[in-house]
Amino acid sequence: MFVRGPAESQMFLLSILLPLLHPLGGVLGAKTCVPRPSCSECIQSPGCAWCSAKGFLQAGEPSERRCDAKEALTSRGCKEPYPPETDETLLMKDKELSASDDIIQLRPQQIDFQLRVGVPQTFKVSFKRAEGYPIDLYYLMDLSFSMGDDLDMIKKLSQDMVSTLQSFTKKLRIGFGSFVDKVALPYVSEMKKKRRDPSPHRGTSCQPAFSFQNLLNLTTDTAAFENKVIGQMISANLDSPESGFDAIMQAAVCKEVIGWDDGTKILVYTSDDTFHMAGDGRLAGLREPPDGNCHLSPSGLYDGTRFDYPSIGQLARVLTANNIQLIFAVTKNISAAYEELSKMIPQSVVGVLESDSSNVVQLIKNAYNSLSSSVVLEHHGAPQGLEVAYQAHCTSPSPGPPGLRPWSQRAECKDIKINQQVDFYVQLNMSRCLEQTEFHLSVQGISEQLKVVVRMKCECDCGPVEEASPSCSGHGTLHCGTCSCDPGFLGQACDCQQSEDHVSLDEKCRHGGSSQLCSGHGSCECGKCACQRSFSGQFCECDDSNCAKSNQQLCGGNGKCVCGKCNCSGAYGGEACDCSTHTDRCQTAGRPCSGSGECLCNRCVCKGGFDGDHCSHIPNNCTKYEKCVTCLSKHKKEEVAEACGVPCEGAVLSHKKTLRDAYCSFQSFLYDVTLTPQGIVHLRYAEMPSSIDKTWVIIGSSVSGILFIGLLIIVISRLLLELSYRREYQSFVASQQQTNWKETRNPLFKGATTTVMNPLHMDDE
Repeated sequence: MFVRGPAESQMFLLSILLPLLHPLGGVLGAKTCVPRPSCSECIQSPGCAWCSAKGFLQAGEPSERRCDAKEALTSRGCKEPYPPETDETLLMKDKELSASDDIIQLRPQQIDFQLRVGVPQTFKVSFKRAEGYPIDLYYLMDLSFSMGDDLDMIKKLSQDMVSTLQSFTKKLRIGFGSFVDKVALPYVSEMKKKRRDPSPHRGTSCQPAFSFQNLLNLTTDTAAFENKVIGQMISANLDSPESGFDAIMQAAVCKEVIGWDDGTKILVYTSDDTFHMAGDGRLAGLREPPDGNCHLSPSGLYDGTRFDYPSIGQLARVLTANNIQLIFAVTKNISAAYEELSKMIPQSVVGVLESDSSNVVQLIKNAYNSLSSSVVLEHHGAPQGLEVAYQAHCTSPSPGPPGLRPWSQRAECKDIKINQQVDFYVQLNMSRCLEQTEFHLSVQGISEQLKVVVRMKCECDCGPVEEASPSCSGHGTLHCGTCSCDPGFLGQACDCQQSEDHVSLDEKCRHGGSSQLCSGHGSCECGKCACQRSFSGQFCECDDSNCAKSNQQLCGGNGKCVCGKCNCSGAYGGEACDCSTHTDRCQTAGRPCSGSGECLCNRCVCKGGFDGDHCSHIPNNCTKYEKCVTCLSKHKKEEVAEACGVPCEGAVLSHKKTLRDAYCSFQSFLYDVTLTPQGIVHLRYAEMPSSIDKTWVIIGSSVSGILFIGLLIIVISRLLLELSYRREYQSFVASQQQTNWKETRNPLFKGATTTVMNPLHMDDE
């Protein structure tokens, strides 16, 4: 049932309708129309429209000319190109977002429109998470022996857990289930005593092991949940991994047994160890994969000895299909493994439990807030050939219709609060014609869905069919502007009769067995080609605009292009009629082109070694005749005429005594080269004037200069030294003359002779 809301609802409808009626060509790029011969083919070509007006085509124009861009058709006089803008109708079921008793979080609820191949359409979807939305929470607990202290803590905290959940919503239903492992070797002991009581310690009693057991269906009776938790006993198994995947699978697929409703569905998984996964069951001889069905017994037990463990992919598909959000509450030592697992399961989070699960209440609260703050819009059931892309506008209010922002395959907004509206723009694009189809859009974790019905626009509705139409010469049926001729008649207007030899008229318009009519450059009218534009010939095989050009003119402006070749007029020839037969531009005072070239198309084409308009210039003439000068230096004047003919390239040699105006020099010669009007090269040469060898002059001058300077330095230094000596001597003499010597005896002086008298000698005397 389609519902029209109040004024606000109509405004929302308009905001969705506008993007639909104005597809964003800038997003996927403007589509260039590729013309097609029929209306149905034309509207399946992106960017094309069809003109069905009578008399729209000129004589000889093919039906493809009716198919073009809408603007092009309008500019050519088509008043109503098909399909019209107003043809894309939109029907919706659109109720306002509401947080009252009839909670509506997703808007609109249904949309129905037409879609053309290659023409994207866009519409808006709004979501606002309502406060107090119903919650179904199923608590799934590992009851293996190592979880004994955790079970004791859960028994104490069950009331707090219920109170915390009721703070989110008053519409709470809660259930309880547990798991251990498959009752088969090597997971659980097969000894009878151990099967009755698998406890690994004496003095401790355990209940028998099981794969999964539903202990309490989802219920509003919170006291029943608390009592059921309190009444549980621990169990045990042999290996470390548990059968948690079996428990998740059965809890998800047993919807009627568990009692899942349309509210927010949350599955809390608690464990202190890892998990068995697909392939582990082969250790017990279990090779058959799970079939995805519910296998709970009337007492709520899952035996688990028929199937292997589920794979991660199976769990992800089952949880997504049933819109169940998963919270892994696990201990720190195994959290890394569950973090990796969570990446592969949509709408799942991981929380780290204390060793005794004392923080389980806070963990569930944080995990719920994390899940509810993330909004992910996704689609289900879209057929192949229908592309779905998204733009997320997470801010509030929405910035309006999308512009040139990129489209993505995923629409997600994070850190969204309760009662905060987010908008998503959804773009649909059809790559091929499909049957009428429908698919759904939904937000992960929310049961509400938007139903999208897509009707394909692949056939034309151009109005009534006109039989025996005058536009078809009375011999055909007119539909969408084109004629379907009666038997025996052919042609665009059915004005051609079938030939008696039963040869198709189209065959008469094909050249050499070609598949194209009139070489693709015209239309076949009653077996004859009506050529378009500049094409001619029996089969329009000649292109009269594809000839050589000169000076940017076809055939140089001196001829006519006929079937790809120039027919030159007057005194012109050549491929592009750019070659004149006159020779006036080649004439010089002597021979044409100075005798050093050939006159072609009234222009001189010079021989090698000559250039210029009249071939009168010798480029690099000094360098060119250096070999000739080298030959002149090796032979006597009388021998050069015979010996130097080849290196001098036949030049007329003229020896001069002096050449003051020569501009070339090489080795010991001065020379110049000139070209006469008759094309004769004259080379005048003369020996350079003899000169003194400056090398020895320079060396002698340098040595003499060095010696002279050296001697001069020695003389000057000796004179300076002599002057210094003289000044010192004169100073010495002056000081001597000023000295006054007095002749007094020094009291300290003693003579050098001492006389000693010998007394004995004196007595002898």
